[in-house]
Amino acid sequence: MDTENSTSAVRAEELKLLANEAFKACKFSQAVGLYSQAIEVNGDNAVYWANRAFAHSKLEAYGSAIQDSTRAIEIDQNYSKGYYRRGAAYMSMGKFKEALKDFQQVNKLCPNDPEAIRKLRECQKAVMKFKFEEAISVPESERRSVADAIDYHTIEVESQYSGAKIEGEVVTLDFIKKMLDDFKNQKTLHKRYAYQIMLQTRDLLRAMPSLVDINVSDGKHFTVCGDVHGQFYDLLNIFELNGFPSEDNPFLFNGDFVDRGSFSVEVVLTLFAFKCMSPSAIYLARGNHESKSMNKIYGFEGEVKSKLSDAFVELFAEVFCWLPLSHVINKKVFVVHGGLFSVDGVKLSDIKAIDRFCEPPEEGLMCELLWSDPQPQLGRGPSKRGVGLSFGADVTKRFLQDNNLDLIVRSHEVKDEGYEIEHDGKLITVFSAPNYCDQMGNKGAFIRFEAPEMKPNIVAFSAVPHPDVKPMAYANNFLRLFS
Repeated sequence: MDTENSTSAVRAEELKLLANEAFKACKFSQAVGLYSQAIEVNGDNAVYWANRAFAHSKLEAYGSAIQDSTRAIEIDQNYSKGYYRRGAAYMSMGKFKEALKDFQQVNKLCPNDPEAIRKLRECQKAVMKFKFEEAISVPESERRSVADAIDYHTIEVESQYSGAKIEGEVVTLDFIKKMLDDFKNQKTLHKRYAYQIMLQTRDLLRAMPSLVDINVSDGKHFTVCGDVHGQFYDLLNIFELNGFPSEDNPFLFNGDFVDRGSFSVEVVLTLFAFKCMSPSAIYLARGNHESKSMNKIYGFEGEVKSKLSDAFVELFAEVFCWLPLSHVINKKVFVVHGGLFSVDGVKLSDIKAIDRFCEPPEEGLMCELLWSDPQPQLGRGPSKRGVGLSFGADVTKRFLQDNNLDLIVRSHEVKDEGYEIEHDGKLITVFSAPNYCDQMGNKGAFIRFEAPEMKPNIVAFSAVPHPDVKPMAYANNFLRLFS
């Protein structure tokens, strides 16, 4: 028996070392699989659980990271890295009070570790900052529209400003091309024109329902893109490959325009400007990162303050609340950022009836549309993210049958090839941010549909170079310690 245990321990260590190598190579899904094999051989080693938690965090599966690090703590209550990994995962989810408890425990176990002390202090600062902001915030029911208080016509454009200008009230393609050239050269757009784009976009979006029907005429095509996450130069490459949005070349960008990538302002102003130029040339859906809580943590808020002003933070939050939650193309293809629901029987009319003008709730239809993920198993399971749920092929099949649809297209998850086809071909994930966060090594992809058949034609592409500004450059200081 001792020999058998010794052999198992050796094998588990071999698997852990292979997993570590995969992790170093940024092959995080492979690392999760190898750590899982090590755990199957020896499930009583806290290190394996904590290491797998770290790999889950790199894949943004923070719910799974919390579960694994909690298991590591159960195995060894004095294992500081278990608390450390769990605290980092809580922080990434915006659960600052829970994170603080774990970092206090790390400090208690390692009182002389300067790194532990530094991170505890940063966590304490972050918690105090968010408590203060919470204390002075106005309840949503009492909030007034920021947009209604802005008149961009009164904002003076200085004579020395040489950037892109909107002549009158109409956003033109010539203006957009000049703006893109300026953005490529890391120049900013004058606030007067940024306000104009934002306010015109807000008016367009709030006239739309929560579920938008799109009709593509026979012989015409339609392109769906996934997450862009502030990767402006990769967005330009999409346009290079597929053309600019126009009435003859329409696009849908399926949420998560911002955060993580450090050119989020450029991305969102570009998408909004095309919307102003030709509303039927581009459709925009809300993702889970079009929200105050995510923007506060993952960089967009800090970037807006740096490139525009504090006043734009609230304006972006307001406009994001008007983004539709889903689209249906030619009554066949359901497009949503996240996924499906915790209950069967949800109809398209139920989605259309959602009152979306709010920050995303932590449960319910709107939450699940933005946060849920497919799973290989049938039925439903807990979310690996800690928000929403996981749903199987049977759930997908019933939803499509109930609503007389053929296909679900969703985004929300990085995929090695930029896309993944699941659930018996009835669900496609598309992700349009290649080499996500400058470290994942994945391709990006977009999908072209041709009417009337509406068969998906998937185009994958690689990342292009960008200026030396790191992802998360504007993110919460504390979170950058773990990125």
